[in-house]
Amino acid sequence: MIFANLSARSGGAWRPSGRIIRNAVTVIAVAATGFGPGVLGLTAQAKPKVPAQAVAPAAAAAPARYSVNAGDQLDVFVWGEERMQRQVLVQPDGTFAFPLAGTIKAAGRNVSDIADEIRERISLNYTSAPPDVTVSVRETDGTRFYVVGKVRTPGSFTSGTRPNILQALSMAGGTDEFADVGNAVILRQTPQGQVVEPVRLSKLLKGGRSLEAGVLSTPLPTLASGDVLVIP
Repeated sequence: MIFANLSARSGGAWRPSGRIIRNAVTVIAVAATGFGPGVLGLTAQAKPKVPAQAVAPAAAAAPARYSVNAGDQLDVFVWGEERMQRQVLVQPDGTFAFPLAGTIKAAGRNVSDIADEIRERISLNYTSAPPDVTVSVRETDGTRFYVVGKVRTPGSFTSGTRPNILQALSMAGGTDEFADVGNAVILRQTPQGQVVEPVRLSKLLKGGRSLEAGVLSTPLPTLASGDVLVIP
C-alpha cells in the first residue's frame, strides 16, 4: 500500500528517496510479525509442542512383582470348577500339589506364571478350551533373608518384597565399626548349587562422594528368600 501511494503521488515518475524506502521496509517487517509464518513467503515453522509424556524418563521404574516363597498360602480358583478351588500351602521345597496338574513349582515365581502353568497342565483334560485359572496370595511368610557378620544386629529378617542390599543392611542396624564393606558377599542357593555374589558396599555407603547423580547404571542387588548377606 505504501508503494501504491507513492506511485499515485508522482504519476509513476517520482523515485522515492532512500529514507522512504527504509521506512517502507520497516513498516512491512513490523506488519509481517502480526501474521502467520506463511505471510510474505516466510518458511520458518513453529516447533511442535512435545507432549508431557514424551519428555518423561524412558525407563520408569516399575514396581517389583512379588515372588512366592516357601510357607506362603495360595488361593487357586478354576473358573466353572468349584471342586477345583483350593487353598494350598507352598512346601519347604517350594512346590505344592494340585488336582489334574500334579506338582507345581511355586517358589521364586509370581502368581501369574503359576496360574498359566496350572491352566496349561489341566488343559489336557478338556476337549474344549480349558477354563481360566486365578492364583492369589492368601497369606505370606514374606521374603526371609539373613544378615551376618560385622553388623549391629545380625540375624534373620522378613520383608514383604525383595529388599536391596542397602535396605537389608539398614534392617540389621547398619555396619559395625570394623566392618570390611569392600568384601561383602551374598550367599545364594540355586538349583545348580550355592553361589557367591560379591557386592560393592563401600562405594554405595560413601553416597554422593563416589556416586554420580542420575540413574544407576547397575541396579542394586536384591535378596531373595533364603539369601545370606555376609559383612566380614
